[in-house]
Amino acid sequence: MTRRVVITGMGIASPLGSTIESAYERLKKYENCVHHWEKLDEYERLNTSLGAFVSGFKIPEYFTRKVLRTMGNVSVMAVATAEEALKDAGLLGDKSINDAGVSYGSSIGSLDALLDFYSMCIDKKVKLLNSGSYIKMMPQTAAVNISLYFKTHGRLIPTSTACTSGSMGIGYAYEAIKDGYQDIMIAGGAEEIHPTEVGVFDTLYATSSKNDTPKLTPAPFDKDRDGLVIGEGAGTVILEEYERAKARGAKIYAEIAGFATNTDGTHITNPNKDMMAEVMKKALISSNLKPDDIGYVNAHGTGTINGDIAETLATEEVFQREIPISSIKSYTGHTLGACGAIEAILGVEMMNNGWFPPTLNLNNIDENCGNLDYIMHEGRNIDCEYIMTNNFAFGGINTSIILKRI
Repeated sequence: MTRRVVITGMGIASPLGSTIESAYERLKKYENCVHHWEKLDEYERLNTSLGAFVSGFKIPEYFTRKVLRTMGNVSVMAVATAEEALKDAGLLGDKSINDAGVSYGSSIGSLDALLDFYSMCIDKKVKLLNSGSYIKMMPQTAAVNISLYFKTHGRLIPTSTACTSGSMGIGYAYEAIKDGYQDIMIAGGAEEIHPTEVGVFDTLYATSSKNDTPKLTPAPFDKDRDGLVIGEGAGTVILEEYERAKARGAKIYAEIAGFATNTDGTHITNPNKDMMAEVMKKALISSNLKPDDIGYVNAHGTGTINGDIAETLATEEVFQREIPISSIKSYTGHTLGACGAIEAILGVEMMNNGWFPPTLNLNNIDENCGNLDYIMHEGRNIDCEYIMTNNFAFGGINTSIILKRI
């Protein structure tokens, strides 16, 4: 029998704030978290000098040097938010965590550690390398460090799938519990900001160059948008089998009603609207829902022309109506491997509070985008039982999660 999966704990580090309450309330200020990043001014031929940085996060004082020797910033945020999520779930220190699994990802590990290996090749010396260098660098660094810190013995699923890392982490954790392999999963995604990550998108002419007006970008779905802004952060959820959570009297934030993932199989960076639509349809099938059951869609909404158009046309095809939609990335920038988890967490808060934020800087909808109900200028009160949150990544990797209000 298929088992129900619920969220019983959440932790966040984001440009909006590093508590669930502060991040959600910050949405109501209708102001993005984008700033001029002086460090980017050092690089020739880089078009953008913008970034969105985690706000209110501090490395816990009890994270000793021994603990930190295998952690770059991405792992620090992952472990710290996992600790907050476990505390929120009432499971921190509980022996049941030893049997838990971890499903977690980031686009890449800590790039400064990677540069230490690069120096070995250039200088022909190993002076910058130590026993923790590779652990900090490897793409599964966040998942492994979470497992080591909390001494988990269950499944470890690294989901280093670029911008779907966080949503894939949650989705695979959901499937592990639904299908009976685990009772508890620590899931999510994280990303630390680095100039080289900015460079990846800048070389594709995908970054915003509104360097003198950081509050006016990104502008998803707007005809005058000029690209995305890179951000950073982490989001962690604790997933549990419903009957187990209910029996121990856990607070249940929401249920994961459905999940799907697929791949385009067409182009490494150009989105495929047909496969985007297909992943949403499969998520609906997995949750035994119809399109009319969904009250709101959290868009991937990066603010790139090709991405916005493909995503909104796919959404229009699936829902065949003007469904309410908005993009959290207009506030946080694109947090890459963290975005799927951060947006799922904020999606839970939005759904439970019945209030959904507008897409910032959306003044003139691109006529090439799909015919949808774009939330603009002011937040919207919506009473709905189900919402969908979508993410899409390089490599043609697509994910769709459906959340149910409890």
